[in-house]
Order: sequence, then C-alpha cells, then structure tokens
Amino acid sequence: MTPSTRERIVAESLRLFADRGYAATSVAEIEAAAGLSPGAGGLYRHFRSKEEVLSSAIREHIERTRKQISDVLAESDSYKGRPLEVRLRMTCQAGLAKMREEQDLIRVLFRDLDQFPNLVAEMREGIVNPLYDGIATWLSEQPEYAGADEDWPAIASILGGAVVNYWLANESMYEPPTRIDERRFVESWARLGMGLATRESSPAT
Repeated sequence: MTPSTRERIVAESLRLFADRGYAATSVAEIEAAAGLSPGAGGLYRHFRSKEEVLSSAIREHIERTRKQISDVLAESDSYKGRPLEVRLRMTCQAGLAKMREEQDLIRVLFRDLDQFPNLVAEMREGIVNPLYDGIATWLSEQPEYAGADEDWPAIASILGGAVVNYWLANESMYEPPTRIDERRFVESWARLGMGLATRESSPAT
C-alpha cells in the first residue's frame, strides 16, 4: 500500500531528525525527502509546525507499540508448547528487533528530546513503560513460573534493561559490550530467565 503524503512526511522527518538533528533539519529538507516541492509549504498543508511533525511521529509509534504488545500477548498461548528456553530466546530476539525498529526514534530521544519534556513523558508512558509491563505480564503467565512469588515488574526491568543496554552499546560504540555477539547474548539472557523456574524463594529478613 502506497504511503500517504502525511505518512511520508512523518517517516522522512524522523529519519532526518535522527541523522542530522531536529534543529539542523529544515522544513524544506523534509518536504524534499517526502517527495514535495522544497520550500513550497506542502508540509504545512498537513502539520502546523515541525514540532507537530515530531509529536505525530512519536504518537504513531506509541499506537504501533500498543498494538504490538497486545498482539504478542494474545499470541503467546500458541507458543506455550515449546520449551521455556526457546520461548525466552524468542522474547529476547523480539526485544532486540523492537530496538532496531525504533532506532530513529531512539536517536532523536537522546539527541534532541531534552527540548521537549512533554514528548519525553509521552514516550516514557506510551512506549517504554508499556514494553516493560508487557515483559512482566508475559513472564508471569509462563506455566513454568506458576506459583512463583516474584516481583515480575522488577525482574522485567532487569531483563528488559539488559536488552536496551546491549543494543545501545552496540549502536553508540559500534560493537557490543566486550564483543559478545548477539547469539551469545540471547542464549545467556535465556539462561538467566531459566533460573527463575528453579529458584526457591528466599526467607524474609
């Protein structure tokens, strides 16, 4: 399906913001990248300002993320027949794929969004926290963890944070931490998750 003009503007603006920075990207450059006549004002037929384009990009990613989380949780029952370690590897790989999918938005977040605290809050509440909540929900619903008295949100923040850190290190320093390739990272991540299935609760102190 051919993207609409509005969709092209949003996609191309986010790519340019990620590559060049928000302030360094002009409206005319966005128009040219979106297939419009640069400087002719075509962007303003769809958005009031460059900031509104950025806001729209973030909100579209929020809606897509919500749908992805809902779909993944709805489909998770179909994978419960597979070994837990396989399901954990699939979850880790899905997390890394999500980071790659959102790489332009992440670059904009770290480079420019300090200018827009309201958009940072929208990203936190609309993308970041729901992803961690989704991991916590998924973990708590695995049959091997049934009856486990675990702080699933805290565990999700650790396991999810490991995925984020691995990807960010690879992205910002051009190689993963201590050159651990993705296969080794995913396998080790799954082994940590496997340990939750056999861990006995520690007595309260």
